[in-house]
Amino acid sequence: MPARGSARAGFIGLGVMGRPMARHLLEAGFAVTVHSRSRGPVEELVAAGATDGGSPGGVGAASDVVILMLPDPPDVHAVIFDEGLAAALAPGSVIVDMSTGDPMLAREWAATLAERGIDLLDAPVSGGDVGARERTLSIMVGGRAEALERARPLLDAMGRRVVHVGDSGAGMITKACNQLVVASTIQAVGEALVLAAAAGVSPARVREALLGGFAASRVLEVHGRRMLDANYVPGGRVALHRKDARIISRLARKLGVVTPAFDIVADALESLADEGGGDLDHSALVTLIEAESGVLVADRAQAQEE
Repeated sequence: MPARGSARAGFIGLGVMGRPMARHLLEAGFAVTVHSRSRGPVEELVAAGATDGGSPGGVGAASDVVILMLPDPPDVHAVIFDEGLAAALAPGSVIVDMSTGDPMLAREWAATLAERGIDLLDAPVSGGDVGARERTLSIMVGGRAEALERARPLLDAMGRRVVHVGDSGAGMITKACNQLVVASTIQAVGEALVLAAAAGVSPARVREALLGGFAASRVLEVHGRRMLDANYVPGGRVALHRKDARIISRLARKLGVVTPAFDIVADALESLADEGGGDLDHSALVTLIEAESGVLVADRAQAQEE
């Protein structure tokens, strides 16, 4: 693997997360070949110094390490096996799947690719669109340690913390745990702010107080702010978190683990998506609580601050 800044990097999937992540690679001095279904992000990255791969196969032919940031496991499978990425990669190459997926599929794909001499790292991230922009992502990695060391310079350029959790699938399992905690915490923050608003206490002041104590969290900071502003422009979309919730529930059932608190949130994500909220930020879970309670956090926050 070439030294940092000289490795040939590929990046497929230039959405809300992928676009700033790919830009960080360019800023770190890597040669980056990109591809995405939408032309706009590709053209933006090319203007910043990237090369347009034209297709997954084109990216693979020009890269030593290829980063994937795609919405769903079927998209990842299609890019790797149906659209030419694996066929174009040389033995010794590394694919780093940074999307959130199924750990069982990650293990299956890793075994298949290993037969071709290609490593697959499952390396999902936590930190959302803010972490992607600010290069503060936490990256949880499953796969061979040797492959991680080849890919680590790229990961270090995109995140603040890189943790090798274990063998193939371990990164995806860690992300499932992360998504369980994040969704459950969003629900708890929403319930707390609605409770404060209903009691006539400023939800903004309650959030401010809680941020200084044991209840402080990034969810309270970031998503609590979104709830106060009723700003549900997506960072993490409800539809994607619903997909994650289904993965969590399947994994829990397979392992015989009960998740009673999370089951409530999983149902809420299903309801919100079914009601047309799939493209909202997952902090919009609070809207279901508001509707049941007859209290709007944003309205109370604005009235009490005036």
